[in-house]
Amino acid sequence: MASALATSDARAATVLATADEVLGFSLSGLMRDGPEDELTATQNAQPAILVHSVAVLRLIEDEIGPVAFAAGHSLGEFSAYVAAGTLTYEDALDVVRLRGELMFEAGQKRPGTMAAILGLSDDEVEAVCAEVDAGICVPANFNASGQVVVSGDIAGVEQGMERATDAGARRVVRLNVSGAFHSPLMEPAADGLRDKLESIDFQDPRYPVFSNVTARPVTSGSEARKLLVEQLTSPVRWSASVGAMVEAGTDRFLELGPGSVLRGLNRRNAKGVPCSSIGEPEDLESLVDRA
Repeated sequence: MASALATSDARAATVLATADEVLGFSLSGLMRDGPEDELTATQNAQPAILVHSVAVLRLIEDEIGPVAFAAGHSLGEFSAYVAAGTLTYEDALDVVRLRGELMFEAGQKRPGTMAAILGLSDDEVEAVCAEVDAGICVPANFNASGQVVVSGDIAGVEQGMERATDAGARRVVRLNVSGAFHSPLMEPAADGLRDKLESIDFQDPRYPVFSNVTARPVTSGSEARKLLVEQLTSPVRWSASVGAMVEAGTDRFLELGPGSVLRGLNRRNAKGVPCSSIGEPEDLESLVDRA
């Protein structure tokens, strides 16, 4: 992750070096060499994704012109606030490392899981969850039309998967996760995150950042702090956030960091609006060519 960027540009190398210094261990080495199971542990994966996203940001921020809005899916919302100047990169590193640790601990104390439900509408998935009586099962990610992730304790999610299949879901897939993210089972993590965020300075964003919780633009640092805590136990309203940005006039999206999942979701969430995924040096070259 991000090693090719760091090799090709000193600005990206500085982003990785700063992460090692702030966190007190070689995250850059883990991102470069693995092992994969250690890198994908949520307490490491969260800062690694932030680092990769900010490394890309530093390489393009002087090239892309005015930004109208920012948004990030779950952990990515912290990257969005770094981009908008609400959080410093150093503070965000410290927070997301703790966020990952707290979420992992919450998952150990109250084991849970998540499942993707494909082929049902948002309302149909909410109705399925409402029928679950074996445990907790709630919508966690409204990713796109016909793609919703549910979260909760194991008994609740397993029953929700069965009921979703009975309701006509095209496919139901249990996810390999360490906890029931964006569900009430994350409440202990929210308590710890709230305490941490209260100790950090939040600036008003330079441009609005759409909140996962509300799918509405956030324009104040105090609101950002509050909603980042609520996000841990609330569903990610991603499809609504992207739709709202399109309605507000967005004519181009840039996905910064590893992978291209959000660009894929935009095929449904923002049909006809160009979206580029930028995570590697060759992506930067193609972005310059299109500029």
